[in-house]
Amino acid sequence: MRMPRCRVLGLMAIAAICRGAEPVRLTAQPQKFRTFYSLDDPRVPAALKPPGATARAVASDGAVWYGTQHGATRIDPKAPPRDRSQYFAGKRYLPDDEVQQLAADQAAGMWVRTKTGVSHIELRTMTLAAKAALFEERVHARHDRHGLVSPSNLRVPGDLSTNQTRDDDNDGLWTSMYAAAECFRYAVTHSSEALANATKSTEAVLFLEEVAGKRGFPARSYIRKGEPMPDGGEWHWTPDGQYYWKGDTSSDEIVGHFFLYGVATDLLPDRALKKRIAETSARIMDHIIDHGYYLMDVNGKPTTWGRWSQTYFRQDPSDSALNSMELLSFLKTAAHITGNSSYAKECRKVAMDLGYARLATRYKELREEINYSDEELAMLSFYNLFRYETDGDLLDRYYRPALNGWWENIAREENPLWAFTYALARPNAPVDMVSAVRTLYRMPTDTIEWTVKKSNRDGVTMDSATDRFRRRQAITLLPPDERPVMKWNSNPFDIDGGSDGRGEDDGVAFLLPYWLGRHHGFLLGE
Repeated sequence: MRMPRCRVLGLMAIAAICRGAEPVRLTAQPQKFRTFYSLDDPRVPAALKPPGATARAVASDGAVWYGTQHGATRIDPKAPPRDRSQYFAGKRYLPDDEVQQLAADQAAGMWVRTKTGVSHIELRTMTLAAKAALFEERVHARHDRHGLVSPSNLRVPGDLSTNQTRDDDNDGLWTSMYAAAECFRYAVTHSSEALANATKSTEAVLFLEEVAGKRGFPARSYIRKGEPMPDGGEWHWTPDGQYYWKGDTSSDEIVGHFFLYGVATDLLPDRALKKRIAETSARIMDHIIDHGYYLMDVNGKPTTWGRWSQTYFRQDPSDSALNSMELLSFLKTAAHITGNSSYAKECRKVAMDLGYARLATRYKELREEINYSDEELAMLSFYNLFRYETDGDLLDRYYRPALNGWWENIAREENPLWAFTYALARPNAPVDMVSAVRTLYRMPTDTIEWTVKKSNRDGVTMDSATDRFRRRQAITLLPPDERPVMKWNSNPFDIDGGSDGRGEDDGVAFLLPYWLGRHHGFLLGE
């Protein structure tokens, strides 16, 4: 029997785990913006120019700011407990971390003089919809490469005017996630802009299956003739010499493509586009089935990571739980998109006769390490699987226990995308929606990859164990605007990182959970 839900809590209330996925009413909240000035700039307040002023100031909203040799801290006793103390350090906020003077502005912000310059930190109250619009503008200004959402390098660190898009191993995955976000946005707003964005990027993902020349085998990425040549990887020219495409395609791309195919089929109105999606998904699915559950490269050999066969599982059992769930999700999604019952039959055979459904429940038993990229692949696969599977026995005996195995680590991450996905799959389970939405509020508006080092910060407890890359990681979960910029395939407890401002993230990590959450009713209002 469904337990009664607890009362809706605003973000500024103390977080409480409700029985069931209680929606959160969104409100406008302060977002952080920073502008640098030279020490002699005439716009710098006079109070900062004489030496010897105290490094303490009270902002116009009553918050108290303190300057130290290691950055600035804002203390607001009126804020919720977890947001009362907020920390500003690194070039996301300051020219350097040696704070010498502080001077309040008239709008809750602060002027900060450091050893080498001046920073004006503004707190602009805005809705999450307005924040999403900032990220949309960013994608189109500096991350749109032929409809693919690609990384942006900065030739001059921190200087956005020097950006240059580049190919990436996972262009197919990142673009699929953006296109899905725009599908959800279109479903919520009926915006013609959202529809155009979703259509353009979905077509870019579909083109990856065309450019490789071997239908059913999508490329990782591609460049056009005359563009800067890529570094590393397996690359091939098309016969006409117009495109250079990247092979050795990963399971990451197949997961991303099928996630998008399902979302776009369900939410977009263009019948011709949905027909192309159905035909493409059928070719990819047939390719995988016909090659014994392998993704076969143009050299006639399986790609490094496109492996879902029982033979592979015997060779590398640690991948078997995740890859089992991926294949089941592909088959279920293909059956839904195409209406072809042969995929449903194949899915049933794989699940029960080959034992993949039971194997999917063994994740904790078989894993060798926590891999946050694997978490991303699992949760994107679970999203479609739980939308399309109707067999209650499969759901209750296998798929929900399989999901629970992943959720044990994911729950502590306060990841809104995974929280919403879990709540869809287990609507009566406890999910801390308030903390998940807090993550959306605290994601930085500045997505330049500034170097961030927080492992020696007061109040942070470091883990005695390193992560899978043998890097130090924290037990303390810092808010996103106090840790390195990252996508959802990264370790949120890795609090030292960045590239000294040599790149900019696209912000899709915000856009996808925001629009998915609004579409599914977890976020009320803007």
